[in-house]
Amino acid sequence: MRTLMTTSLLLAAVLGGCAAAPVSDAAPPAPEKLKVSVLSTLPHDPAAFTQGLEFSGETLYEGTGLVGKSSMRAGPAGAAPSVRRELPGLFGEGITVLGPTAWQITWQDGVAIERDAKTLAELRRVNYTGEGWGLCHREGTGQLVMSDGSSKLTFRDPVSFAPTGGVEVGRDQLNELECVGDSVYANVWQTDRILRIDAATGRITGEIDASGLLEEAERGSADVLNGIAAVPETDEFLITGKLWPRMFRVKFVPN
Repeated sequence: MRTLMTTSLLLAAVLGGCAAAPVSDAAPPAPEKLKVSVLSTLPHDPAAFTQGLEFSGETLYEGTGLVGKSSMRAGPAGAAPSVRRELPGLFGEGITVLGPTAWQITWQDGVAIERDAKTLAELRRVNYTGEGWGLCHREGTGQLVMSDGSSKLTFRDPVSFAPTGGVEVGRDQLNELECVGDSVYANVWQTDRILRIDAATGRITGEIDASGLLEEAERGSADVLNGIAAVPETDEFLITGKLWPRMFRVKFVPN
């Protein structure tokens, strides 16, 4: 009888200890809801089918698409580009600039072009598998981050362009990218939404409503929102779209 009671007490103590142990089933916090606050506007080439937008210092780089109209260009923001290189026969997509060199990817051609950042002259081509949409690089590591229209971001080596890993985001149609610190900002194709994504985990930490930027008369000839560039040394961004006549210098503020 004493053995049975002792066993029962021990079992109760174990179960009681288990019940008291904290168990965390808390879901990750919901994405922060943000909107754009327009600070100023700049002219933008309405014939530019914008696929990539990025600052390097005071120079704004832009990659454009469509076969026969694809290019990479660079110059002061809001002015005619001082350097421009065409990309004949290919459909250009995202771009990124890493010091003395720049990368430009292509949509379904499976080719990444490395360029001289000053002259935009082509240095070499590297083949990759799958589609290319957006491209950016993480400061410090130099790691490239690439989208392909799916819900995944792929990491690539900045020299070889070989894949080195990736994260699942859970939202597809990820398009043009901008890397800022530990976050990746991604345009969502065919929407006026920009996602802020934790680069390490793929978790969406913010969702930005960028609707209503163009006037009704401008929207008739414009295509979708696409193009986001962090303005150096500020918390501001320059955003535009395919065939948009204007760019917008903005802040992302709580909605």
